[in-house]
Amino acid sequence: MILALGMPDFIVRCNITLIRCCIAAIVITHVFQYLSPGRVLMKMVMAIIKPFKLEAVRDAVTALGVDGMTVSEVKGYGRQKGQTEIYRGSEYDIEYVPKAKIDLVVADDQVDAVVEAVRNAALTGKIGDGKIFVLDVAQSLRIRTGETGQDAL
Repeated sequence: MILALGMPDFIVRCNITLIRCCIAAIVITHVFQYLSPGRVLMKMVMAIIKPFKLEAVRDAVTALGVDGMTVSEVKGYGRQKGQTEIYRGSEYDIEYVPKAKIDLVVADDQVDAVVEAVRNAALTGKIGDGKIFVLDVAQSLRIRTGETGQDAL
């Protein structure tokens, strides 16, 4: 139990109960937003892949009808902990391996097919193939036309 200096125990318990109720109200509000009728959920598929696999991934998701994606050149490391390169007979440790990061926002019903297409296209079977993350997208807006939701994709 948390005791504040000079505060009676029952006041501390009331404050903790109030905080718990506020947190529960916030969670319930977010759940109802997602469950409200007519609400269309979108997902962001974020993939970190080997750069030479970028074109194969683009072709795979384009074949599924995905109209656009954002690509970033990034560096990082995972379980491979970097790599060793040989340049002019000397070995150099590269701590951060160059990767390509792809961001795709798709309709909720497309996400499984897109994830599978990205995985199959990026797969080499060797260490460092990458990772795929799927995140909820609450809102999208096309700046030029003002379209929102899936219409803005």
